[in-house]
Amino acid sequence: MTNNDILRRLRYTFDLKDSAVIDILALGDIDVTEEQVAAWLKREEDDGFLEMSDREMVAFLNGFINLKRGKRDGAQPPPEERLNNNMVMQKLRIALNLQAEGVLEILELADFRLSKHELSAFFRKPANKNYRECKDQVLRRFLLGLQLQFRPGETAPEL
Repeated sequence: MTNNDILRRLRYTFDLKDSAVIDILALGDIDVTEEQVAAWLKREEDDGFLEMSDREMVAFLNGFINLKRGKRDGAQPPPEERLNNNMVMQKLRIALNLQAEGVLEILELADFRLSKHELSAFFRKPANKNYRECKDQVLRRFLLGLQLQFRPGETAPEL
């Protein structure tokens, strides 16, 4: 999944306006314009489409954590340079204060079942022998489950 896809899905799920996305990015220590946000939200085939970098998506997710949970005391951790699906799931799990059971329930809303052990493998350090890469399908189902939880009864626009 691209960062633009993730942003579009989160924006819809949490009913975020462009100004809210700008505010969340500011909480993640990045200043952007409405034009940039609008360009990120366009389809790849549309004129004016702008690819969202990993650094910008990390800033959005860190800002989302700060919005939902508040800034942590002391120095903020430096933003990651590279982003993968495991990190996206981890940051969303932190922002929404979800335990393993909560994540599994969200995945079940999207008709996707994992064991607790399979899920915990996504949140391990890459050097750990039990680490497992989170594939696009799992992240896509997690985002769909979030949408079903936070916007029940609504059909999503084509994302």
